[in-house]
Amino acid sequence: MTQHLLATGSLVHAIELDPAFLPGLRHLAKQFPNLNVVPGDILEADIVALAAGRRIRVYGNLPYYITSPILHHLFTFADLIDEIHILIQTEVAERLAAQPGTRDYGYLSVVTQFYTRPEFVFEIPRGAFNPPPEVISALVTLRLPGERVKLPLSSGAPATKGVRADSSPEAETHFLDFVKLCFSKKRKTLVNNLRALAKPDRVREALTSLNLRPDARAEQLPVTQLAALQSLLAGA
Repeated sequence: MTQHLLATGSLVHAIELDPAFLPGLRHLAKQFPNLNVVPGDILEADIVALAAGRRIRVYGNLPYYITSPILHHLFTFADLIDEIHILIQTEVAERLAAQPGTRDYGYLSVVTQFYTRPEFVFEIPRGAFNPPPEVISALVTLRLPGERVKLPLSSGAPATKGVRADSSPEAETHFLDFVKLCFSKKRKTLVNNLRALAKPDRVREALTSLNLRPDARAEQLPVTQLAALQSLLAGA
């Protein structure tokens, strides 16, 4: 993957945590002056510094057990990223691109679709790797931006005159906390999961105003409806 990227002539930052792979990357850097080897953890990488004022694309073969933390880290730099192309476990790939009302749709689906427009590109069999992993992999493309740029979010604080509701990182954090609460117990209705935020009658009233059933569950709502529900319940 790294060699193919280098062949384009673009500047490539290769972030690598495993010391066993660093000598090979440094050897490659002698052949390609456009390769910058960055030893360290992607979860601690300063994407702003690496981008250096340019918009970037991210490519990676992600460790399956920390796919979600890596994505959350990258999403904090969403304004700098055009596309993310990653190889991950098929089960997780299906969750990223899942649609409301399906088995795989959940909190990770909403977060991903809030920041990006995910596409399940294709599956890669175990035999394509040496040694073969225990799971089947898939290539996923995440194009930015996602629904985030369309939503007028509420931070939960009184609005300031002349300031857009969706202009604050605080509002985004507040929305994702709300989504996490909605999915806190997936088999429970939104009325039950949101009891800590609003009285049941208030939640039912908000759902009805959105033309949703009073017993609706979080997995039935797309990102836009979750944002609309949060807005209706703000300050409830």
